[in-house]
Amino acid sequence: MEAENALTTTTGRNLQPTSSVGTEDFVTFEIEDQLFGIPVLKIQDILKPEKIASVPLAPPEIRGSINLRGRIVTVIDVRVRLGLKPGNADESMGVTVEHHHDLYTLLVDKIGDVISLASSAFDKAPDTLDPKWRQFAVSVVRLEKRLMVVLDVERMLEI
Repeated sequence: MEAENALTTTTGRNLQPTSSVGTEDFVTFEIEDQLFGIPVLKIQDILKPEKIASVPLAPPEIRGSINLRGRIVTVIDVRVRLGLKPGNADESMGVTVEHHHDLYTLLVDKIGDVISLASSAFDKAPDTLDPKWRQFAVSVVRLEKRLMVVLDVERMLEI
């Protein structure tokens, strides 16, 4: 997908990048009331995964696979990847990303908004962040009332 095209998701949200010079757009989502973000240009789709087929002998963070427009997509439970209890797949949303020419859907608790952030807003992940989370954190951003952890999608998908 070309960066200048809007990404319309299966949930009806428009993920048109709106960043200007010195800013970057992020899709936000929540896991256990913690806000996370992924750069919008890494996102292929946002969806409500249905009919997740289990994958025998897969690691616990691999929930299974789905068919997305004729492509087999591996579904990763981000909660498990972050060391938390598995989520309820029926209530989860999926953020689909591409990694090494394969598609992966990251199961998250709740999708947030697309926010545009100045490059000066990013801080190093604090030492107090859970070590399991810190290994996947690129940085953190202090928002008005919350802290957003920016995830490294590539590192998260190295299973």
